[in-house]
Amino acid sequence: MIIRMGLLERRPDIGPDHFRQYWREVHGPLAARLPGLRRYQQNLVTDRSQLAIDHARGGWELDGISQLSFDDRAAMDAAAALPEMNPIGPDNDRFAILRGILVTEPNAVVPVAEGPLVKRMSLLRRRPDIDAARFREEWFGFHAEAVGRFPGLAGYTQNLVVARQAGRATDYEALPVDGVVEMWFRSLDDLKAAFASQAAEVSQRHALDFIAEITTFLVEVHPVL
Repeated sequence: MIIRMGLLERRPDIGPDHFRQYWREVHGPLAARLPGLRRYQQNLVTDRSQLAIDHARGGWELDGISQLSFDDRAAMDAAAALPEMNPIGPDNDRFAILRGILVTEPNAVVPVAEGPLVKRMSLLRRRPDIDAARFREEWFGFHAEAVGRFPGLAGYTQNLVVARQAGRATDYEALPVDGVVEMWFRSLDDLKAAFASQAAEVSQRHALDFIAEITTFLVEVHPVL
């Protein structure tokens, strides 16, 4: 599976309610028509505070993160070349600013439980002295095991960035994100308790060894497809 994530900020002239409505009711159904699309979720940002962790935060001020899932990279590229893709970019510009696109490979560490759930997403940037291979090794190895021990955790997926695009640029400096975290909890209280636990102390101490920035968001999930 490959996941195409769009990083969205609402246009300054568009209010939050209009952004939510347009994304859900107009743009979502338009993008859902893409051939080969297996799953499409919209994650509306509801909280941008660095909730429950003490780590350097990046400068991302996002209002939404889209997730479009395809069988593989070839299926995603094929969909992007079809006529159905043509109206999606101009329509996006009617309500949002696309800050970048991340192509990710998911690693499901803890399966997602049945809802209702609270979802937290985080953008990770590796330390400048850590290369991409070392980041993957640390994140998929010890760190995944440590986070998987959080009490009350109802789901945990790591999304490793394998390609990126910001405007016409595809280099790392244009969009310096190495991973996207998805975590689920039964409640906000469970989330806060998990990050106050001994397991969180271990994972956050390890995060300092290879992660420069963690930018967290609470999101409201809307399944389009």
